[in-house]
Amino acid sequence: MSVDVRDEAAGFVAKWRTRWPEWALAMVFVPAAQRDVVDAWFSLLQELTDAAWGGSDPTPGLAKLAWWQDELAGWEKGARRHPLGAVLQPRQAPWKALGHGLPALRAMRDDGEPGSLPMASAPPDGRAFAEAVAACEAVLFAGRAVDADAVAAVSATLAGEHSLLGGADAAAGPLAAAMPVRPGTRPRGIHLALLRARLSRPERAVPPLRALLAAWRGARRAA
Repeated sequence: MSVDVRDEAAGFVAKWRTRWPEWALAMVFVPAAQRDVVDAWFSLLQELTDAAWGGSDPTPGLAKLAWWQDELAGWEKGARRHPLGAVLQPRQAPWKALGHGLPALRAMRDDGEPGSLPMASAPPDGRAFAEAVAACEAVLFAGRAVDADAVAAVSATLAGEHSLLGGADAAAGPLAAAMPVRPGTRPRGIHLALLRARLSRPERAVPPLRALLAAWRGARRAA
């Protein structure tokens, strides 16, 4: 009996939805044709950030990021091994560039941490990774051409998520600086808005009404 890789991908999506239950409501502001892609895309980003920032020992994460660099290079050539690729890989996003940005993501873990040396060729603000993410989202979600605002929105999201995982004391500065920006796509605008709402009480999900309002505002900002 064959196994549907989309069923295998569902486990990764469920893990992301467990961390971000607000998206069950926020999806109403995403076009129906994009919802499966949104699920797979943010699940992929969660896998990458967990590998880059998770755990007290950085060694397993470094191995996972090296695997993902190879996997994403394969996606650009039409090959795939990871279940999330069943949804994402057929779309002609710059997957190889996303893989090349992983050292910048890893450098955010702890600037100067000894375990970060193998992938510390990028500055610790994660900009190279943010640029690659914005470029992928422009393809996946029919966003506008990548500009400084689109990259700033991704960078602000990364800073906030790093803070949620305990990798920084606060993300209020980067997030406040990103308030005037226009995110490159609606899903990015929604996620950034939900993150801002979550950071005020990071130990619990955003209440439903507040989550809906935040998602609506995030979607409008990207319009």
